[in-house]
Amino acid sequence: MGFTEKQEALVNSSWELFKQNPGNSVLFYTIILKKAPTAKGMFSFLKDSAGVVDSPKLQAHAEKVFGMVRDSAVQLRASGEIVLGDATLGAIHIQKGVLDPHFVVVKEALLETIKEISGDKWSEELSAAWEVAYEGLAVAIKKAMS
Repeated sequence: MGFTEKQEALVNSSWELFKQNPGNSVLFYTIILKKAPTAKGMFSFLKDSAGVVDSPKLQAHAEKVFGMVRDSAVQLRASGEIVLGDATLGAIHIQKGVLDPHFVVVKEALLETIKEISGDKWSEELSAAWEVAYEGLAVAIKKAMS
């Protein structure tokens, strides 16, 4: 069974919630660093700060991550496959030293962030939709890394 229209709608609606509050970007990176403190140096906008400090670069990167997952949901629904819009993503992830466990941490942080901002709209169905879209994106990035 492919990615459904309902799954795409769930991802789209929570993506809109994410974009409404810049503090959601801070939440996302706070969760990442709680789970993997050593990952801090992988993010140029965090490595020289005492903690997660809101900045335009942090917000832009978080919006890019969440937006790429949202775009993955759209692609999965439309064609069943994900094509990266940025051909340099594989090389960037290699340069930063990204390994498989990092993808797991980001997925967990992404899902926790969506759960927090969704409030009473949170459901296992919403979680599963984001998870499938993220996993598809992660596979595409890993493929570009090899």
